[in-house]
Amino acid sequence: MAPASSPGRLFGVGIYTPAEAALYTGIPSQHIRRWVFGYRCAGVTHPGLWAPELSLGQSPLLGFHDLLEIRFVHAFRKHGVSLQAIRAASRQATALFDQQYPFTCKRFQTDGRSIFATVLNETGDDSILDLARRQYAFRQVIGPSLYEGIDYTGEGQAERWYPVRRSKAIVLDPSRNFGKPVLSEAGIDTSAIYQAYLAEGQNASRVAAVYEVAPAAVEAAVSYEQRIAA
Repeated sequence: MAPASSPGRLFGVGIYTPAEAALYTGIPSQHIRRWVFGYRCAGVTHPGLWAPELSLGQSPLLGFHDLLEIRFVHAFRKHGVSLQAIRAASRQATALFDQQYPFTCKRFQTDGRSIFATVLNETGDDSILDLARRQYAFRQVIGPSLYEGIDYTGEGQAERWYPVRRSKAIVLDPSRNFGKPVLSEAGIDTSAIYQAYLAEGQNASRVAAVYEVAPAAVEAAVSYEQRIAA
């Protein structure tokens, strides 16, 4: 899949700045920039871990699949896995699974440890010993919670993400509102609901009447917006 580079190709891709991606994932924007867009250190340029889904001039933007993939990179980094090892694992898994965003695809849950074992042999990176040798450790890092809420296409590609655990009230869907969070049923931007809630003196019933949605939907949007802003 080539990066989307024209307005006509943006539908279904999702558009996020690093700051927005940080807001939705809880991962610091400086880490996101480093992982996706690369960095310079001691005069050496290190490219991003993969080519971002969007390519619009000089603006650093992420697509929907980038947004989900960085959640897995974050999990690896918390476990101490080096960027070198993550890059090698991504490259190998991309080729093996025929998926541009391999960490997000479900097959990585079962076959990912064998990929890290190969990476260990290739790089000699001791930071991945646990992932390569212990199934339990691998499952602790790549746990069900990372995949929970992701809907997949028949080809195994992530299609949409419900970010609130055990709830489908809020969704990030690249085919709706450029991938920004919306109420799943009404398709209304959660940030618009929240701003209306503040303008109406925090009266959920009033906002529900204005937008013609259930008060529970307003409360779900408000709770989500307050959570990601915390």
